[in-house]
Amino acid sequence: MRGLLVACFCLLWGWGDQNPTPYSTEEPFPKVGPAEPVGQDTYLIEECVSNKYTHKSCAKVFCHPWERCVDGKCLCKLPYQCPKNGTLVCSANGRQFSTYCHLKSYECQRPEAKFLNKGSCVPTETFKITEHENSGLLQVKPLSMENLFVCGSKWTMNEANVACRHLDFELGAEYYNTVFNITEYTFNSSHCFRIICKGLETSLAECFIKRRLRSDSDGFVRLQCQKAVRECSADEFTCANAKCISLSKTCDGINDCGDLSDELCCKECRNSSFHCRSNICIPSKNVCNKEVDCLTGEDEAQALCSGRTKRVENYSMDTERKLTKTFLPQIHCGVVNHTLTRRKRIVGGEIASKGEFPWQVAIKETGTEGATVYCGGVYIGGCWVLTAAHCVRATRAHLYRVWIGLLDTIRYDKETDTYRLKQLIIHENYNPATYENDIALMELKGHGTGECSLKYSTPACIPWSEYMFNTGDKCKVSGWGLEKGYTKQYVLKWGNVNLFHNCSEMYPGRFFKKMACAGTYDGSIDSCKGDSGGPLVCFDAENVAYVWGVVSWGENCGEAGHPGVYTKVASYYDWISHHVTRSLISRYNI
Repeated sequence: MRGLLVACFCLLWGWGDQNPTPYSTEEPFPKVGPAEPVGQDTYLIEECVSNKYTHKSCAKVFCHPWERCVDGKCLCKLPYQCPKNGTLVCSANGRQFSTYCHLKSYECQRPEAKFLNKGSCVPTETFKITEHENSGLLQVKPLSMENLFVCGSKWTMNEANVACRHLDFELGAEYYNTVFNITEYTFNSSHCFRIICKGLETSLAECFIKRRLRSDSDGFVRLQCQKAVRECSADEFTCANAKCISLSKTCDGINDCGDLSDELCCKECRNSSFHCRSNICIPSKNVCNKEVDCLTGEDEAQALCSGRTKRVENYSMDTERKLTKTFLPQIHCGVVNHTLTRRKRIVGGEIASKGEFPWQVAIKETGTEGATVYCGGVYIGGCWVLTAAHCVRATRAHLYRVWIGLLDTIRYDKETDTYRLKQLIIHENYNPATYENDIALMELKGHGTGECSLKYSTPACIPWSEYMFNTGDKCKVSGWGLEKGYTKQYVLKWGNVNLFHNCSEMYPGRFFKKMACAGTYDGSIDSCKGDSGGPLVCFDAENVAYVWGVVSWGENCGEAGHPGVYTKVASYYDWISHHVTRSLISRYNI
């Protein structure tokens, strides 16, 4: 059994140049430098690629407002589950919807109901995409506007894929050309439509479209949609949807695959695209645009965006999508109410200050000597506490007392509360011999007939993705566990530790998939007996705390080569949400 001391993760990112490079080409799939097979590519993470993550994988991306995250997949909500606030819209099959979210939710079930226009349905007008009969150039006719060619500037595979999906080619675009020599075609060639898409829209009508005067250097777009799946060559990347793209187009921030699978498993990013800590590449134009794209928010971090001015593109329905997100329920978790000061680390950790770890709870058992703290826990919201399965027994649930706001186990503090249990839920697959699935939930019982009101506590956030934090990240562990030399302590202590890589080499045959390990390389900070069940918390770019691990087990407290082992909470997101309800713990992806 283990116990104390985790640390806050503070990572330094290299941001690089954030100017986007448009993708415009005269030939399909131009080669940029020598192509390499996936196994030798310096950008792709092969093990990650094998998981076939896509824009529907909420372990890697945020779900749309009309979707919810279940078992790692973004599944469609029913229309009534959308917020009622929004703008009236019309679908391509002539149906009226009260909001854009309602339409997109309906479209999940009926793909023919693509977005057509804002406002009421007008049967005499339609949004048209056609191919010019002589030149093969792409023409677009938005509602109440003339038919024009499409400008080559700003056009990328994002837009090309959306245009092809609009035309019912689900694989998106095979390639596009930018044609400059159009002297033989005089049809409205002095103007063109500039179109900018996010890349995941299903209709070109959802994108930003603006009529502009064409310059001499601005070509027109010729598009070729992907009609069938083919076998990919050695210098191509096989997308999750089986589409083939040039290997040089992976990890560049552009959704060439159409399902985003070419951007979700990247060691680093090409060109000037932005690399998220979760190994995702996003377009540089998405950085500091007041919408979080990276799972832990580093693309919108205050330190990065402070004093930085950035013009946000006026995407047509993207603005409506962002507005819808503001109407979704949000929970308050992982935030410390006062500014923490940096202090020199000492061997064995620091003494915690009041309010520094507002999610930390102590578990005592009545009838034991002095009712000492024998395990820790972490408050996760509502009336719920997370702890280790090895800390509790179902037959003794009536004896457990959970202390909230406790710092010193000897001195009386009026800002503490004590709770009995309403129910105890131990993971059904907990194995006491191997410590697999070493996790349990405690529901607290309110005082008298009322609900539990934890006024001295703030919940830690529950991570929903195993990619949110990585090897080398600095996190915090806290608890009342034994000190080095196995001496008892009576005050809450904490320490900084680093997340280690897979610890199966240090603990052969005993370290399993849903475990995490953390410590310091010299063993100076570690969890120990008495810290079991307590939190290992890691922090995102805005210093919001996520309970990454629950103290589980280890060997030889405070020795190099023996890091503490933790139950990886992200692996149990669905199990936790099943018991406590998803809305209670879902900071995003509700």
